Parts: sequence; C-alpha cells; structure tokens
Amino acid sequence: MKTIVNSLFAYINLSKGEEEKKKVLDFVKSNISFRGSNLWILACAIVVASIGLNVNSTAVIIGAMLISPLMGPIIGAGFGLGVYDFNLLKKSLKNLLIATLVGLVVSTLYFYISPFKETQPELLSRTSPNIYDILIAFFGGLVGAIAITRVEKGNPIPGVAIATALMPPLCTAGYGLALGSFKFFFGAMYLYSINCVFICISTFFIVKYLKYPTKKQLDEKAQKQVKYIISGLITVLMLPSIYFAYILIEEKKYQHQIDLFTDNEFSNKGIAILYKKTKFNQNPKKLELGFLSKRYSVDEIKKLNLRLKAYDINNTVLSVIQDTTDLKSDILNEISFNKSQLSQKDVSILSLKKQLVANKYDNKALLAEIKILFPEVDNISMSNHTFNESTDSTKTVPVLIYKSTKGLPENSVEKLSLWLQKRLVKDDVEVYRQPIKAVNKIEPKGVVKK
Repeated sequence: MKTIVNSLFAYINLSKGEEEKKKVLDFVKSNISFRGSNLWILACAIVVASIGLNVNSTAVIIGAMLISPLMGPIIGAGFGLGVYDFNLLKKSLKNLLIATLVGLVVSTLYFYISPFKETQPELLSRTSPNIYDILIAFFGGLVGAIAITRVEKGNPIPGVAIATALMPPLCTAGYGLALGSFKFFFGAMYLYSINCVFICISTFFIVKYLKYPTKKQLDEKAQKQVKYIISGLITVLMLPSIYFAYILIEEKKYQHQIDLFTDNEFSNKGIAILYKKTKFNQNPKKLELGFLSKRYSVDEIKKLNLRLKAYDINNTVLSVIQDTTDLKSDILNEISFNKSQLSQKDVSILSLKKQLVANKYDNKALLAEIKILFPEVDNISMSNHTFNESTDSTKTVPVLIYKSTKGLPENSVEKLSLWLQKRLVKDDVEVYRQPIKAVNKIEPKGVVKK
C-alpha cells in the first residue's frame, strides 16, 4: 500500500523539474515593473485589443493577450503574499495600478477617437462575469504559477495569458468611459478585478504548496507586523472572493432552473417566447415573459406562479407582459441599452418565427376533433395559402384539404367550414377534398365565407 501511495505521489509531485527558488523569485521581480519597453508594449497591446473588440475579431484579441505583460505584477503579488514579502507585494500592486490606469487611458482615447462605436458581441461578453470566469482565472493562475516555477517554462504561459483574458475587460471598461456608460465600465472592471484576485490567490496557493521560504525581517517585531498585515490582506481577498463565487454559482443554478421552466412549460408546447428577462438581485426575484401570440388569464398566471415551486424556483414572481404597447416598450428599452444584442439576423429570425406561428395549425388535434363530427374523414392537412386578388393585392386564406373514401356531402362541407371559422377565429375558410385515386388532383368541394 505504501509503495502505491509513493508511486502516486511521484506522479503529482511538483518538486520534480522545479527551478531554484531564488531564480524564480528573481524572475518574478524582473517582470513586475512597468517602465520603458514594458509600458510601450502594454500600450500597444491595449490598442490592438481595442481594435479587436471594435471589429469583433477574436483572433486580434487573442494576439493582444499574447503580447500583454499584465500577468507580471499579479503573479508578483501572489508571490509577495506567499513569502510574506511586503515590499514585493507593495511594488506589484503599485505596478498593477499603473498598468490598469494606462490601459484605461489608452483604450478610452481609442474608443473616443474611433468613428465605430457599435457595441459588438465581444464587448458585451466582458460586462457580466459568471462562475466560469472565476474558474478560468483560478485554474489559469495555477497553471501560470506552476509554469513559472519550472526549469523549462514551456508552452503554458502563452496559454494562460489567453485563458485568463485580462486585456479585453480592461479595454471594455475604457469603451464604457468613452461612451459615458457606467454600466459597461463597472461590469468590465468587476470582471477584471475578479480575474486579478483569483490569479493572485491561485499563485499564493502554489507558493505555499512548494514551501517557498518566507522573507526574514530585521527584527522579530517587524516580522510579526508584516505577517499580520499579509494575513489580513489574504483574508480580505479570500472572504469576498468566496462570497462572489457563491453568488455567481447561485445565479447560474437559478438561471438553469428558469430555463427548464420556460422550456417545459412553454417552448416544448409550441408557445414562442418573444421576451424573457430575469431580475435575480431583486427581492422577491422577478421573471418577466412576453409571448408572440399566446395570452393568459389571471388564473392561468397564478397557476404558472405556483408551478415555479415544482422547479425549485423560490422567492420569484412570474410577470407575463400581455399589453402589446408595454411589450414593445420593454423590447425597445433593451435594444436602446444594448442595440447590438439584437442584430438584424435576430430580428429576421423573430419575424420568421411570428410568420410560422401565424401559418401553423395543429393538424393532429384538428383531425381528432373533426373525426368526432365527421367520422368518414381519414386525414387532413391545413395551412394558409396566399391568392392574388388583383395585380397589386393578395389575400391569405386558411385552406383545409381532407382525405376520405367518399366525399363529404355539400351540407357537411358547409358545416365543416363554419365550424373551422369558429374554431380558428377566421373570417374565411376554404375546404377541398383530395381523392384517393388521384393524389395530385384536388377537387374543390365547397367554399364558405362570412
């Protein structure tokens, strides 16, 4: 058993291939400063990333992340916390602040001067952090710290720069400042801060795991003082980070349950949802829905609110927007805040969905009801057909084609047409028979109009 444990430990042992600790610390210290060439490289990387966000080019953004030196002071701060080196920590944070301010100034100037100020999807994705951003930052930071402590640095470091994505949220914050949108600015800075904090925390864990020696102070009193300050900073970093991670996990779980609810109760039943918005931070939470054609009574909305509990959605009020004016107003408000979120393609899709709903009939349900009234009918097909009334006008009329061994009598056709008008709330309905022996030939059997 002991042999197996030792073998397993040999596989996961990070001491193998580790660089001398003094050399690693010298390397970390040499990469935290933002002066001269490093500052120029950062400024150029910010411009490249801003252009990538501006034109919605993922490849350009990735290129900017590869040349960015932003990781240096964050890794330095993690090492400073791990070895209780207050001077290294202070210098790292100072340089990170300089880098952040330079990034904000350069990106704000770029977006202010740029004639193209449309909010692209690449910009939008950097305004609202989620639990995956925390996981990426934490595990990306782990990989970065492990790679720095190796004799052979290898390929992980460029990958870490791409994965942790420090540049795009910083540029997005500059975009928010240039447009005067504080929602963009604070959302992007929140994501940037989360990335920095979790990279720093993961670096701290690796430093502690590899047992880097703590820095000795001049006297015991100073040693204790630095230790208390560093411990306090670690607590300040850890506790809010745990809270933010918990909130984002809860929000993700809540959104998943909301998606299950809307899929099972509406989408899977053929009810098209036009508008959907959740307000997670309210008390009680709120779910707003708007539909293309479906309307609900007060009792039905109450039942739907009760159904929320079956999906473990608690402390939530379902609000169905049924007033067309209110629904249009809400959609327009969303578009005005975030006009690129609803692109021309999305508008076309919504228009097509609306047309499909207007032209779609539940042939299976209609057949079941018709067979009760007219047992001789074997099958039906119903859809809307557009006819030319004149050279410059058309008319769309619902047409039902039925299949039966014997054609329905004229009075039965008339009854069927009238029943369909009432059932479907239509002014005109045309009924035709499809004979069994002549599938391609359609015999008109009756037309009834209100």
